[in-house]
Amino acid sequence: MSSQVSTLPRQSLNARQTQTLERLFAAASEVLTEVGHEALTIRMVAGRAGVSAATAYTYVASKDHLFAELFCRLLAADTGPAPTGATPTARLQETTRHLALLIGTSPALAAATTKSLLGEDPQVRRLRLRIGAAFVVRFRAALGDAADPWVLESVTLAFFGALLQAGMGLVSYADLAPRLDQVVAVIMKGNA
Repeated sequence: MSSQVSTLPRQSLNARQTQTLERLFAAASEVLTEVGHEALTIRMVAGRAGVSAATAYTYVASKDHLFAELFCRLLAADTGPAPTGATPTARLQETTRHLALLIGTSPALAAATTKSLLGEDPQVRRLRLRIGAAFVVRFRAALGDAADPWVLESVTLAFFGALLQAGMGLVSYADLAPRLDQVVAVIMKGNA
């Protein structure tokens, strides 16, 4: 089923649609935590939200779209602490550590998102770009205005690779934070 409302900007939703969407996201978070991403169905989420599955599909195109939306909301809701380190390296380490720990607070969502963001759903593709941009904005802010574009690119690639490793279960999100500190230190050698 394709999503009709989900392709529209969120500000075009009326009050009732916004309430329905919020109920769907709240229900999805609950169901995801309870049953995991593999067992979750849009029908389950819709039932928990008190709407029909057909109604749910007017807001989300697929499970992958739902998970990407939830992840995007997690990032948007987190303003995070402003990096206070004295050097770009320290500020970047604070940023990557915070993001890794933030994502690790919701392991079910992190697992679902790892799989979902690799898909080809057009709605997910759109959100994947927004999510990536949100990370880059934070990395650039930590590095400062004079950030070397190749350093920014290296940090971004390393961070996404680290998230993929955590999503595959090769490392925990808690262990990811200190490992990212070391990766950032290596990338930043000579650039601090």
